[in-house]
Amino acid sequence: MSVLSPPLSTNRPRHGGAVNIIALGVVIALLYFGRVFFITLAIAIITAFLLDPAVRVFMKLRLPRGLASFFVCSIALLIVYLIGLGLYTEAAAMLEDLPAYGERINQIVDQFAVRIDQFERGVYETLVPKRYRETPPPESVQTVATPSRLKRRVRGTQPPPEPQPPAIQEVRIHHDPTPIYSYIYGYVKSFYNVALMASFIPFLVYFMLSWRDHLRRSFLYLFTAADRPIAGKSWEGVAEIVRAYVLGNFLLGVLLGIVSSGFFVMMRLPYAFIIGPISGFLSLVPYVGVPLAILPPVLAALAVYDRPGTYILIALVVTLLHLIALNLLYPKMVGSRVHLNPLVVTIALMFWGTLWGGVGLLLAIPLTAGIKAVCDNVNSLNAYGKLLGD
Repeated sequence: MSVLSPPLSTNRPRHGGAVNIIALGVVIALLYFGRVFFITLAIAIITAFLLDPAVRVFMKLRLPRGLASFFVCSIALLIVYLIGLGLYTEAAAMLEDLPAYGERINQIVDQFAVRIDQFERGVYETLVPKRYRETPPPESVQTVATPSRLKRRVRGTQPPPEPQPPAIQEVRIHHDPTPIYSYIYGYVKSFYNVALMASFIPFLVYFMLSWRDHLRRSFLYLFTAADRPIAGKSWEGVAEIVRAYVLGNFLLGVLLGIVSSGFFVMMRLPYAFIIGPISGFLSLVPYVGVPLAILPPVLAALAVYDRPGTYILIALVVTLLHLIALNLLYPKMVGSRVHLNPLVVTIALMFWGTLWGGVGLLLAIPLTAGIKAVCDNVNSLNAYGKLLGD
């Protein structure tokens, strides 16, 4: 009797999950170790998406795309230069007033120390009975140097000189940087590295704008004929979401800056027209916008006001403007096109902030919104788009 062995299964084990995890790890490693390159490229792409409508306007005047791109890039650089010149001028004026601010801050610190000392003394006198308090010795017990005693000291023998202590070798202690210092240094270093690559951004933006049609056509050729419409829709979806997010935040920041500047002028704060826009744009930073927006006007008020009620009023008004902007204006100007739920926004800020530092926090939402736009237009990724959506 022959024994038949069971037939071998023709189904191969699936390793797609492991391969995807490995590929994801490789992508994250590339994004981390090549963060300077990818940050520069991402800023250039976002800027090109923003300036592309202006290039189309110039092309309607029968200008070739290359010349229109040159005009748009030149105007954008001029605007950036004028803004930077204005900020530099105001910053130079503020630096001249730093000694006055330093004296004012020292006065406030001294007043605060005196109040703390008075408070501690009041608590001590309230809690400790009078008979248990430390009192100085009475004057009768203290030794008084009379003239006769002084004469005896002079007539007596002089005491031998005291031996000099041996020379102590100088020892310098090197303090290791604290974790907070290292954390701040890492974030500042990320901005410094991006500044080094900033010289490439104008050239990248110009070539992306002037070669836009060629780049789009070459990008679509990477896909099959059936997938090219989906790839084109994904391209346009990413561009639309990026423009909506950046322009919406810019307009909202300008509005907050104008209203804040008007309030600071009413409060007679120095440099109201520079701290107003700074406070308005800082208010748009996710999760930490309120304390960042309160800090500039409070620092400016140090040289003008002494009463704590003034600082409380400034903090309340800035917080109220922040709440109105993010709860009433932000959903209409930005949120209606981005459609990211709060959990995804938080995770995106953590992820891109860990990879790219402070610049990653600024680019986290537009990058995540662009990924969601791709998922919404690709049928096989629609589930991920819904997971990211609100």
